[in-house]
Amino acid sequence: MTGPAVEPAWQRLSPRMLLVHPVHEVLQQIPLLIGAVVLGSATGNSWWTILALAATVGVGLARWFTTGYRIEPDEVQLRTGLLQRKVLSVPRNRIRSVSTDARLLHRLLGLTVLRISTGQEAKGDTAFALDAVEAQQVPRLRAILLADAVPVADTPAGRELARWQPSWLRYSPLSLTGLAMIAAAVGVVYQAGAGAALEDSAVARSGVAVAERLGVLLSVIVVVAAVLLASVVLSVSRSLLTYGNLVLRRDSDVLNLQHGLVRLREHTYDMRRMRGGTLREPLLVRAFGGARLDAVMTGVGGEGEASLLLPPCPAGTARAVLAELIDNPGVVNAALLGHGPAAVRRRWTRALTLPVVLGAAMLVLGVPAWAWALWAVLAVAAGCLAADRSRSLGHLVRDGWLVARAGSVERRRDHLDTAGIIGWTVRQTFFQRRAGVATLIAATAAGEKRYAVLDVPATQAWAVAVAASPWVADNGWAGGVAGPELR
Repeated sequence: MTGPAVEPAWQRLSPRMLLVHPVHEVLQQIPLLIGAVVLGSATGNSWWTILALAATVGVGLARWFTTGYRIEPDEVQLRTGLLQRKVLSVPRNRIRSVSTDARLLHRLLGLTVLRISTGQEAKGDTAFALDAVEAQQVPRLRAILLADAVPVADTPAGRELARWQPSWLRYSPLSLTGLAMIAAAVGVVYQAGAGAALEDSAVARSGVAVAERLGVLLSVIVVVAAVLLASVVLSVSRSLLTYGNLVLRRDSDVLNLQHGLVRLREHTYDMRRMRGGTLREPLLVRAFGGARLDAVMTGVGGEGEASLLLPPCPAGTARAVLAELIDNPGVVNAALLGHGPAAVRRRWTRALTLPVVLGAAMLVLGVPAWAWALWAVLAVAAGCLAADRSRSLGHLVRDGWLVARAGSVERRRDHLDTAGIIGWTVRQTFFQRRAGVATLIAATAAGEKRYAVLDVPATQAWAVAVAASPWVADNGWAGGVAGPELR
């Protein structure tokens, strides 16, 4: 007769976090501390500031004493809460990836934050994060949490797929990251009320005086050049700090991604859940021969940093890594089938509608010659956009893979394992019906969940679905122009 099973004991995080949690609490409660300083100054009592700081540090220290975790055979649990105790449980068979994140203070203390993802969006109290464990414990915890997905110690080391190169920084200024950071900083300054103070400052007055001496046109050129220069510096700096020392490595059925200079991040993915990849080629990045690679994987979101495998890098590198991951170079490099003249006409029509309407209005209003010069630039740009979007459009079904490409300003080429497709939808708008084309949507549990093949000839839509998923023919819609939504 066997006795009752003994539950695993609750484990605490590293005691070194007693040095980190108070610092984090102070940083998070800066508005409260500022309020305490203002209150202390108004009342002439500095104890308000001391009490607020002591309370903040106390809360930070209490977090370590009230946080614990344990790993059971079927689930992993996280217990938190000072006044209200909470226990977050995650079934181990739902764990899709394990990632680590170590900021500078964590790294100095040999710590890291370990996060568990189940593929569902989790924020706040629903996110499973161990903040923080000792860095040397991470391999053991990762092996336990991912179970048989992680190779045992005797397994030979895998192969390095890609490593960050300084030359990749040339793609950084081609994004809008720097301009977005500048706009956000300006917004914060004005929301804090500092903008009004700056308007009446000596710096602002001297700037106005310089602008008056230079003239309006030259002043605008100088300001634009300064903003662009700052944007380039910020974009390059962010890319360097975020992706410097990036290493993408495959060990057996595990894909490991590590990157970051000051803040070190590491992501571990189960390769058995990979369903393909997406090559993202923004217009400017593509013009300089670059591309970004995202994973299409169950349990991993299809957009943003969660799915990123390679930041903007040479397109040949991104294609080679994708071919290695899906083990099919022919599909990655194959030419795609066009969607016919109707799809091309739709792109030209949509691109040229605005210039034509605007040109007609300008004829009626009798605008000056310089306005027509601007119109000509707009018309040429619209024509180039239409031509590029027409060239980009295409699809392919081969060797168990569906490939779909579309877009110009944000061109993307999706590679989707047809075995992971769980449903098909054929949709037509009013104008698509008039043009005789349709949008074919493949539903999957991976990545963005829905991957579209745009403007295929309506008579061929279900044939493409049948070629990718033969089971569609069993539903009786193989020969139809448009059928119901299949799940």
